[in-house]
Amino acid sequence: MLGLWAVLCLAATFYSLWLGYGGRAFAATLTAFAFFFLVMLLFAARGVSDSLSSRFSAGGGFLLGACAFLVYLIYALGTNTFAFTRAAIVAGLVLLPLALGASAERRPPGAWQDFLTLAGVWTAVKFLPSHWLWPYPTGRLAYVFTVLLCVNVALASFVLLRRANGIGYSIGWGKSWSLYILGSLIVFGCIAIPLGQGLHFIQFAPRWGAWISLPPVALGVLLFTAWPEEFLFRGLLQNMLSRASKNEIAGWWTASVLFGFSHITNGGFPNWRYVILASIAGFFYGWTWRKTGSIFASAIVHAAVDVTWHFLFRTL
Repeated sequence: MLGLWAVLCLAATFYSLWLGYGGRAFAATLTAFAFFFLVMLLFAARGVSDSLSSRFSAGGGFLLGACAFLVYLIYALGTNTFAFTRAAIVAGLVLLPLALGASAERRPPGAWQDFLTLAGVWTAVKFLPSHWLWPYPTGRLAYVFTVLLCVNVALASFVLLRRANGIGYSIGWGKSWSLYILGSLIVFGCIAIPLGQGLHFIQFAPRWGAWISLPPVALGVLLFTAWPEEFLFRGLLQNMLSRASKNEIAGWWTASVLFGFSHITNGGFPNWRYVILASIAGFFYGWTWRKTGSIFASAIVHAAVDVTWHFLFRTL
């Protein structure tokens, strides 16, 4: 995992230098990205999250939260974009979930504090003025930085502080995973493509000239869209809903519908066509997570759907 982190960070560095970035602002931005990205990947190494959870417990969650906030300050000061209002918002984004987690420390995962934290993290990703919080370089990395920060906060809150089990936050491969992933992707495609066309939501419009960008686009979608969303909606939300209701089917279906409704503002409010298709997609992502016990497997299906949509279809 450390090797993967190093390769991707070096590739991003050389690409940025080729684009002409450099100086103190670039160094501060790269430092922040490298830290957040390292935490996201390191926890996904097999056995690492369980080891860190048992070794550091609650104190580790607060330590990671403090480090995340410190890294934001390095970014803000290094890029000359520091403002007390920005720092206060990031401090709240880091400290409030940890405070909620600490208030429920003796309760099993699935307490009301856990669901409030999940709602807060989702709201931060969806509605925070990310371009204002991360203005350098011209807001191009704002969404990525917001997602990475929220993933770090969720890891601190749920893995270290709350010590939630069964998340499946690991990158690996298991028996019959290929069957589950391909089966989920194919069956969903057979349903979603004709339904999406029937609802006048998508239209077949392949972008053959853009296929050269497939590898970086697919990797970006997997790491910064599919993986974080599967962590939130399957590893945490579906997991805790199933535990709280003591019914896996109820947790699975409820999380799928909530996943669908989380897209209601995409492309204009209220976008009910998006809600319907996203709910069906969440059903298959949730099924894949249940069968494999890993958000990596459901994230692959999720990323494959998004990439196929991006290159083969046009949203109406």
